[in-house]
Amino acid sequence: MEGKGNLEAQIDQLLNVEKQMRLAGEVAATKKAVTDILQLCFEAKDWKTLNEQILNLSKKRGQLKQAVTAMVQQAMQYIDETPDLDTRIELIKTLNNVSAGKIYVEIERARLIKKLAKIKEGQGLIAEAADLMQEVAVETFGAMAKTEKIAFILEQVRLCLDRQDYVRAQILSRKISPRVFDVDTSKEKKKPKEGDSVVEEAPADIPSLLELKRIYYELMIRYYSHNNDYLEICRCYKAIYDIPYIKENTAQWIPVLRKICWYLVLAPHDPMQSSLLNSTLEDKNLSEIPNFRLLLKQLVTMEVIQWTSLWNTYKDEFDNENNMLGGSLGAKAAEDLRQRIIEHNILVVSKYYSRITLKRLAELLCLSIQVVADLLWNNLLVKFKSKAQTYRAFHLSFSLLESRLNEAEKHLSEMVVSKALVAKIDRPMGIVCFQVAKDSNDILNSWSTNLEKLLDLVEKSCHQIHKETMVHKAALKVGIVILIDMYSTSTGLIRQAIYHQILFLLEVLLLVGEK
Repeated sequence: MEGKGNLEAQIDQLLNVEKQMRLAGEVAATKKAVTDILQLCFEAKDWKTLNEQILNLSKKRGQLKQAVTAMVQQAMQYIDETPDLDTRIELIKTLNNVSAGKIYVEIERARLIKKLAKIKEGQGLIAEAADLMQEVAVETFGAMAKTEKIAFILEQVRLCLDRQDYVRAQILSRKISPRVFDVDTSKEKKKPKEGDSVVEEAPADIPSLLELKRIYYELMIRYYSHNNDYLEICRCYKAIYDIPYIKENTAQWIPVLRKICWYLVLAPHDPMQSSLLNSTLEDKNLSEIPNFRLLLKQLVTMEVIQWTSLWNTYKDEFDNENNMLGGSLGAKAAEDLRQRIIEHNILVVSKYYSRITLKRLAELLCLSIQVVADLLWNNLLVKFKSKAQTYRAFHLSFSLLESRLNEAEKHLSEMVVSKALVAKIDRPMGIVCFQVAKDSNDILNSWSTNLEKLLDLVEKSCHQIHKETMVHKAALKVGIVILIDMYSTSTGLIRQAIYHQILFLLEVLLLVGEK
C-alpha cells in the first residue's frame, strides 16, 4: 500500500512537470516526462495504472505529437513483458485506441493490430483475426518500409485463405505487383531529399525480399489450387524455381521442378502452356530427373500416348508427390491427367486425319470400345440361351459401346468449344471432320498462291534447260575443234572416221539451233 502511494506521488510530480513542459512547447522535456511516467508504472508492474496513464496522457489538451509517438513506442516495448495473455490484450487494445485516427502513429497501430491478430489466431478465432487485419490499408503508409508493407499484406492474404475467403484474398493479393520482387536490392539506397518523407527501417523479424517472394507465390499456389488453375500454379512454381537461393540448392529445386513438370502436364493445351513446356525442356537441370524429361518429351512429340502404359509408369511418382514440397497435386489431378492425355491424342489425330469415324477415334484415344463390346457380347451370348437374356446382353453391350462413343464425342466437343481445334461431327454417320471450312476469298488466295508457285517452277526449269544447253554447245564446239586438228594430222581409215564424227557433231549443233 505504501509502495502504491509512493508510485502515485511520483506520477503526480511527473504530471506537473509534463504539464509545464507541454504548455511551454518543450518537445524533448515533454517526451522525457511522458516516458518516465510509463517507466515507473512498468517497474512497479502496475499494468492497470499503465493503461490509465496512457489514455490520460493522450487526451491532454494540446498534447504534442512527438510525445504521443514516444509514449506509444515506449509502451509497445512492454507488450512482451506482460505477465499473462489478458493483460497483454488489454495493453494492445489501449495502445490501439490511442493510435486510432492519428496518422503520425499509423505504423505503430499496424504493428499493434498484427500482434493482436496473431493472438486471436492462436486462440482459433481466424475470422476475427482476418477482420482485424483488413481494417488497415498499409499500402497508403508512405513511411513504412516496403518489405514490411509486403509482409503485412501477405499476412492479410494468408488469413483470408485460412478462412476460405478466396474473393477477398484475390483482391488483397493484387495490391502486390510481382515486379516489386525483381528490384535489385544490392544497389545503394538514395538519400531522401529535403521535404521527402523518411522511410523507417523494417523490423528485424521481417523476412528479406526474396523470402517474401517465395511466401507470396506459395500463397498464390494455395489460391489457384482452389480453382484447379494448373497453368497459374505452374507459373508460380516457376517463379519460386527462379529464386537464386532455391536454384543453388539441389535439395530445394528438385521438388519444385517436379511440380512444374506435373502441372505443365495437367494444364490444358494453349500457347502459354506450350511455351512453358518448351522452355522447361531446354532446362539443363531436367536431366537430373530423366523420368520427367521423358514425360514432357512425350507431350511435345506428335504421337498417340497410351494412357494405361503411361499411368503404370508414373503412378508411383504421382503418389510420391504427397511427401514432396507443396503436398499432393489435388483431388482431381489423376482424372485431369487422363483428360489431358486424351486431349493430346485428339490433337495428334487432327494433325494426321482430315476425316475419321468416331469408332476409330475412340480406339485411338485408348477407349477400346469395340474389343470390350465384342468380348462382352460373345460371353453373354454363350452364357444366356433364352431370347430375353440374349436381348438384355445385346442391350448391355450396345450401351457400353454407346457410352464410349459419347465419351470420345464429349472430349472432342470440349476441345472445339475451348477453340483448341476446329472439327465438325456428323452424328448420324458417326464421322468427324477436322478440315477447316474456307470461304471464297481463302480459296481464291490459295489458287493464286499455287499458280505463283507453278510459274516459279516453270521459270526455274526453263532457266536450268537453257543453262544445260549452253554448256553442251560449248562442249560440242570444243570437241569439233579437237577433231579438226586430229583430221589434219591423220591418214587413211582414221581420217575418214574422224570426218564422219565431225559431220555428226555439226548436225547436232544445227539441231540445237547453232548456225
